[in-house]
Parts: sequence; structure tokens; C-alpha cells
Amino acid sequence: MRPQTIQIFLPAGDPRGVRVAEITTRIVRVIEVPRSLLADFLDMPESQQPGLYYLVGGAGEGETAQLYIGQSGSVGGRLGQQNQSRDFWNRALVVVSLTNSITQTHVLFLEWLAIKEALAAERYALENGNNGARPHTPAPLEADCLEIHETARTLLATLGYPVFEPVARPSERDDNEILFCKSSGAQGSGVYTSEGFVVLKGSIGRLDSVPSIVGTAGGKLRQRLLDAGVMRAEGATVVFEKDHLFRSPSMAGLALMGRTCNGWLDWKDASGRTLNELKRQPSASS
Repeated sequence: MRPQTIQIFLPAGDPRGVRVAEITTRIVRVIEVPRSLLADFLDMPESQQPGLYYLVGGAGEGETAQLYIGQSGSVGGRLGQQNQSRDFWNRALVVVSLTNSITQTHVLFLEWLAIKEALAAERYALENGNNGARPHTPAPLEADCLEIHETARTLLATLGYPVFEPVARPSERDDNEILFCKSSGAQGSGVYTSEGFVVLKGSIGRLDSVPSIVGTAGGKLRQRLLDAGVMRAEGATVVFEKDHLFRSPSMAGLALMGRTCNGWLDWKDASGRTLNELKRQPSASS
């Protein structure tokens, strides 16, 4: 990674409305469109261009956000169709060119590449039926597409949609960064990230919840994780089927142990130091 300058323009002055993001030295633009303001985007000249689009549906704690990736020679018209046919989304993110130089051939390759990488990242539940076949693309045009994709990837993450980033990056999985939860029958591992706390695939917890959380937000969270396939029941235990991001270490611990906890104390490194000592009292642990 290298330093970059990104400009975000608010056409209506509303930070919760339409937002237009650009890297100042490149020709790619990403436009974030709230579904309720789709008509405003359709009035913009960019809506008539070929483009790639991402439809995103939000998710609560314990749920996986939904994503659909598509392309069109006239992206505004396609979004109008998606507004009628797909219910889940509340935001559209549109990738177009400042110079109107993205063609239908570009967006076909970009769609295939974006679906492939989003599936590999496993951050969103992809609503596309399949990832299709790689379209034939001449080498010079493919090189252009790879640069467009890299720019779009950065802009999407800047706007709050890290579509192609796994919830735990390889650098965060370093042995020195992994934490463990071994209370109440749990054998969990995880990492503390800038977004929250990630419980890693293969972590084992207790299936039964203590009576005090049954019917509460915590108990419902555990059921959502089971219903969504994030955790699966195996005998008297639950097993995490994928890495999963929680907003706090305490919610991550509750998901594993089936009881309320103080995650800052229950998550520890291989030396027995708590997350509290490692991240909230760094001077005391040095």
C-alpha cells in the first residue's frame, strides 16, 4: 500500500446522501447512491454510461451483509430495473469513468473479476447466482481493467464497503496477534482488528446458552449465527464455519461461550496476557 489522496464530493451537501469518490490522479469514479435517492442519480450524466454496480444490503450483529454485483451499458437504466426486482439492497455503488472511456467489454471483465474476488473474501453474502466464465479480453484491455478494479477497490473501502477485504487480513493472523478464549468449554481463536473482533474459522464453543441470555439480544445473536451458517451445531458444541467479525470482543466471547462476558479479559494471547493488557494498557505490558 502507498499514500493516496482521495476526494469525496457531496452533490447535495449531505454526507448521508449521494457521495462521489475519486482518487485525484485517476479517471475512475465511484458514486454511492442511497436507494431512496436513486432518482437523483438517474438525473446525473454518469447514469447513461457503461458501468459496474454493487447493490449492498446492511446487516446487524451476527448477520452477513448481502451483495449483488452487476454491469450494464447504461447503468442507470439497469439500476431502475433492479429497484423494481430486488428487495434486499439499500445502497448502490456505481463504478464509472471520468472520461467516459469504460466500454461494455471492460465492464464484462470487471464484473467477472469482482464476483470472483468478492467470493474469495467471504465478507458479504453474494446474491449472484454464479460467477460466470472469464470473458475473452485482449491483454491491453485486461491491464486497464486490473487498474480500474484496484482503484474501485480502494474507493469502495474508503466509502465503507471493503468488498474485497477478508475480515481478518493475513498480517492480522500472525501467531503473535492471535488471541484465545478457553472459558466455559470454548476453544476459540480470534484477532482484534480496526473494525472489531474476528472469531476465526474452526473455533469451538458451547451449543447451549445459559438461561439468563435465552430470549435476550445475546441469545438471539447466537441463533442468527446458527441460522446463517456462520456456526454449525456439532454435538454439544458449535463450530465456526468461517471467520466472522463482531463489533466487540465481548460479543465474540458471548457467541462462543453462550453467556455474557467481558471480552477484554476473556480473550488472551499465548502468554496469558488479556486483550485489556495488550491493547488498553500497552505501557503496563511492555
